[in-house]
Amino acid sequence: MRIGIDARFFGPVGKGLGRYTERLIENLERIESQHEFVVFLRKENFDLYHPTSARFRKVLADFPWYSLSEQVHFPPLIRREGIDLMHFPHFNVPILTPCPFVVTIHDLILFRYPTRRATTLNAVMYRLKYAAYHLTIRLAARRAKRIIAVSEYTKRDITQSLGVPERKITVTYEASDAVQANGGAQIDLTNKKIVKPYFLYVGNAYPHKNLERLLDVFKRMRAGGLEAQLVLVGKMDYFYDRLKKEAERLGLLERNDAVFYGYATESELAELYRNARVYVFPSLLEGFGLPPLEAMRYGTPVAASDSSCLPEVLGDAATYFDPENPDAMAEAMQRSFADNALRATLAERGRAQAEKYTWKDCAERTYQAYLSSLPS
Repeated sequence: MRIGIDARFFGPVGKGLGRYTERLIENLERIESQHEFVVFLRKENFDLYHPTSARFRKVLADFPWYSLSEQVHFPPLIRREGIDLMHFPHFNVPILTPCPFVVTIHDLILFRYPTRRATTLNAVMYRLKYAAYHLTIRLAARRAKRIIAVSEYTKRDITQSLGVPERKITVTYEASDAVQANGGAQIDLTNKKIVKPYFLYVGNAYPHKNLERLLDVFKRMRAGGLEAQLVLVGKMDYFYDRLKKEAERLGLLERNDAVFYGYATESELAELYRNARVYVFPSLLEGFGLPPLEAMRYGTPVAASDSSCLPEVLGDAATYFDPENPDAMAEAMQRSFADNALRATLAERGRAQAEKYTWKDCAERTYQAYLSSLPS
């Protein structure tokens, strides 16, 4: 049989989804199998993937995501390649896909937090996009031979929101990457105006990440005399620009209380995680929640929201707070920052918690989902 993988998100171009796709394929290549695999990529990431197994080959599928071209031209290419089963690592499955397929649904954030603040579109275009999202994800869930969810929380959410029976869903946890040997390249944090012990956040600035509330809470903590900085790491875009304006309005930029680091390389991330006093994750909803798990690999104490999948994924290795309660958030952050005994406990538990999740296990569970979905 021939299994296709839609890897158009492969690598850095796809951010978190790109890493998931990349690590999944790397580990699938190590599994003994009699099946062939065809990996579909775009021009911008075609040269990033180099198959290491004779059973894997790559094919150009240069169709933009969420486009008419994807809907019209991808299905005939799948047919020409003789694919028996496709895996779409994202919900945007072409409606005319000509073979059985498996789809990974990472979260249902747009179901839970539909807001125009999460888009740059005008009201009419946003409503059209939201309707298209609902139609696409419902069709994908209904037609899929099997759905892959990245946590038990997401599995329950899919069942409740999309009416999918639990027996159709396989949970394959993601994983944080191994800590770099010797900590990677050293960076001078003072060049980035990081001069005090700091709280760290890594990720995007979409509204459900709850970062405006984090800014408010941190301003209160600084006003109360806490000597610390808040460092936010993520590529500057419309959402980060908006957040930075809010930080300026709150007076957090005047003395570098809040530092907008921008994009960080893998080696820079390693140093930022390792040197952080506390990693803070105030998100209202996550499908898996990878960044706090990455922080745990470096022995960095984590203060996290108690919402959605996070208690499931992080276990007893984090200090939790209600993400909609500023007082609770401030108390958890303060305790994780100042209580040395708690910090030592969280560091030890965090490293152990991060080791529970591996890309090898993710790939093996995914492969079993393929086997159960292949035509007889």
